[in-house]
Amino acid sequence: MTNLLAAFSALSDPTRFSIVEQLMEQGELPAGDLIEGKGMSGAAISRHLKVLREAGLVRQRAKGTQRLYSVQPEGLRAIAEWTISRRQFWEGSLDRLDALLKKENTWPT
Repeated sequence: MTNLLAAFSALSDPTRFSIVEQLMEQGELPAGDLIEGKGMSGAAISRHLKVLREAGLVRQRAKGTQRLYSVQPEGLRAIAEWTISRRQFWEGSLDRLDALLKKENTWPT
C-alpha cells in the first residue's frame, strides 16, 4: 500500500521525479542507466531509488548481478485516485471564486 504523504514527498525532489519519468518512458532499467545524464554518483542514485521504493513508487528486481528498476503502478494509481477524488472540491472552489470575482466586477473580461 502506498503512503500518499511519502509518495508526494518522494516526487517533490526533481531528481526522483525525473527517475520516475524516465522509468515510465523507457520501462525497466538498471541503475547504471538511471545515472546517465544526471551528474550523480551511483550511491546518490541508490539513495533516491531507496526513497522511491519505500514510497511504493518504484520496484526492484535482481537479474544476475544487476538490479533492475521499474515503476510500481499501484503507487502511481494511488496518487491519481487521490487527485481525482479532490477534483470536485477544486472545481467547485474555482467556480465559486469566479462567480465572486464577477459579482464584484474585479474579474477581467
